[in-house]
Amino acid sequence: MRLLYIGDFTEQFAYRVLRGIHLYSQDSGEPWIVRRMPPSYKQEHGFSGVLSWAKEWRADAVLGQFDPQDPVSQFRKNGIVAVAVDNIRLFPDIPNLTANYEKMGRMAADAFLESGFRHFAFFGYRGVVWSDGRRAGFQERLEESGLAESFDSGDRIRGENFFWNFDQPKVWQWLVSLPKPVGIMASDDTQATLLIETCNNYGIRVPYDVAIIGVDNDEVACNLSQPAISSIDVGMERGGYQVARMIAHMVKDPAYSGEDVVMQPIKLVLRRSSNAVATTDTAIHDALEFIHDNIRHKIQVRDVLKHVPLSRRLLEQRFLSATGMSVYQYIMRKRIQYFADLLLSSDDSIANLAATMDEPDAKTLTRRFQAIMKCTPTEYRTTNLRKLR
Repeated sequence: MRLLYIGDFTEQFAYRVLRGIHLYSQDSGEPWIVRRMPPSYKQEHGFSGVLSWAKEWRADAVLGQFDPQDPVSQFRKNGIVAVAVDNIRLFPDIPNLTANYEKMGRMAADAFLESGFRHFAFFGYRGVVWSDGRRAGFQERLEESGLAESFDSGDRIRGENFFWNFDQPKVWQWLVSLPKPVGIMASDDTQATLLIETCNNYGIRVPYDVAIIGVDNDEVACNLSQPAISSIDVGMERGGYQVARMIAHMVKDPAYSGEDVVMQPIKLVLRRSSNAVATTDTAIHDALEFIHDNIRHKIQVRDVLKHVPLSRRLLEQRFLSATGMSVYQYIMRKRIQYFADLLLSSDDSIANLAATMDEPDAKTLTRRFQAIMKCTPTEYRTTNLRKLR
């Protein structure tokens, strides 16, 4: 199979989709040759240049981002299967690699609602299918919670033709105008990075004044940011696997026209940019920061008390008011969430993973995990790793 993949390989999305294609190649036993073409080639040579290159290279299929005016049906007329990766809009005449964008928006809204936020905003592009869908899901979830009037959209300061232009003073003015604390969903990790850069330059505290959640879980970009960006992980590898399987079917059976491949959000990967609750209590901020920084260790309430100028009784009262949980309950829940992430990011045994969290008795940790997650660690790992494939 000869695949021409037009994508921006400076971002994780293209690589993770390619990883899924590789997994399909391994499972099917069919060798794939993938030629990567940067978007700049299409910008320089136009759609006709891409089509000519694909024909000369004898491509079986093309996967990539196309502009709305591109005559993508020309690929099939020349014996080449074509699949569009979401860019501006979906194509009606060829299959699309797309995603459940509304579900991502709802996931971000749920995270902010669970943390007690009552003011919300969205920062993204207007007239771009993936940004519009995420905003719609985010806004719909807030409307269901009776908080429609507490929503603001920053789309007005960006447009579909300005993916890289960035007017930081205007973004700062918008951020200053928002009531605090506010939970902001960014349309992707790039926009989340721009928001955090603006906040840092103008003295807006993240996550205490502005909490931010991005999308795509680009681990390099998210962890380079200060603070690190919380982001919704999307099943890109699974999307790549399904696209490869569909392309193979379309090449073998010209009568099969394919169908859209819809990637699903897997989980919200929590990092510092949204690790806050909606409170102005600075002592609780300090307590939460200590807990989040040390969650891989077996910390106790007494350890938290060493970092806040409060008595045990006053800390518990104010912590419960801010989070709806006792300090102990909060620590346990966060440690179980951390353990759940380890189960998916490492192949190590449950006992060894427990040991890295200062838990010598894996059985005790398993019981706590089951009480909170409603399944055993093994069941959780098996179910969610299957989603990745």
